Amino acid sequence: MKKIISVLIASAVLAFSIPTYAEDMAPSAKGAILIEQETGKVLFEKEADAQLPIASVTKIMTMLLIMEEIDRGNLTLADEVTVSEYAMSMGGSTMFLEAGEVLSVSDMLKGIAVASANDGCVAMAEHISGSTEAFIELMNKRAGELGMQNTHFVNTNGLDAEGHYSSARDVAIMARELTKHEKIFDYTTIWTDTLRDGKFELANTNKLVRFYRGATGLKTGSTDLAGCCLCASATRDGLSLIAVVLGAPTSKERFADASGLLDYGFANYRVIRPISQGEKMCDIAVKKGVAEQIELVAQNDFAEVVNKNELAEITTNLTVPDSITAPVAKGEIIGRAEFMMGDKSVGTVELVANEDVAKKGFFAILSDILKSLVGA
Repeated sequence: MKKIISVLIASAVLAFSIPTYAEDMAPSAKGAILIEQETGKVLFEKEADAQLPIASVTKIMTMLLIMEEIDRGNLTLADEVTVSEYAMSMGGSTMFLEAGEVLSVSDMLKGIAVASANDGCVAMAEHISGSTEAFIELMNKRAGELGMQNTHFVNTNGLDAEGHYSSARDVAIMARELTKHEKIFDYTTIWTDTLRDGKFELANTNKLVRFYRGATGLKTGSTDLAGCCLCASATRDGLSLIAVVLGAPTSKERFADASGLLDYGFANYRVIRPISQGEKMCDIAVKKGVAEQIELVAQNDFAEVVNKNELAEITTNLTVPDSITAPVAKGEIIGRAEFMMGDKSVGTVELVANEDVAKKGFFAILSDILKSLVGA
């Protein structure tokens, strides 16, 4: 039989009222969404699944694939990239690459993240996959793996093209994946910088990087077809948010919409983290084992986004057996912790054995029997 133990973790009650709804949010955008970065929880959405052109916000996927290649060891920031004639031919926002010019992956990333360089995207696509066509296949494959159901890429940089589209929700999904690679913030938070030994100046197209407290990126986009788009990320007091605005009429309105969404999130939500991976929750008895008891610890971290107005006493209900019979393997799931805020469950985490416990051998068991008889 299993037992349930209620454990008080923390309590906090706010003494003031904060609006819990979002009226007239992102008024200019055709599609918009606000999510919490760590959990992916949606805090606001407006036509979030509408298929829309996203302009240079496309480069989030390009940067994601670059960062994943670095993580796999197939690429380093110091690797040299040679520019092709085709890459040089890209119009729109560029870093003015010349055919035959050689730049590092780091400089290419800087150009893509800060200056929204269309030519840099093509140069990196060719360097990684041999051709833009092969790289675009990777982009669409990765989108499918991430569950981006309303996305199709035709190019690496977001220049207007038939059949090239995404949605606010899908942009948020790929942006959240990119933010798992914290090194990218070294580039997306740059306000001004230079390339080519200081000969070429860069200025970030994302004005929030300079003017919004806690801004960490991520990418702007603007074309005649897409209008003004923005995927903005920011962190304050341990809360990280991603706001996506697609199809705003003007650049000013996209920044206002994104700022409004972020303001709403920071004013109304916080993240609770009642337990961390490996944290001990309880001991339970072990039968027929070389150890008499074993620690149960959290299998993973747990975090949940909660509305500040609803924040209340947080307790943990532990569902664990009275005992377990050896052998026990380290990491074996033994029980579960459920986190409660009042009467509402906010999530669960599995509890696992913190060590191996071998089963007692025949002579050890015989010795225990004899001891019990003598004691009797």
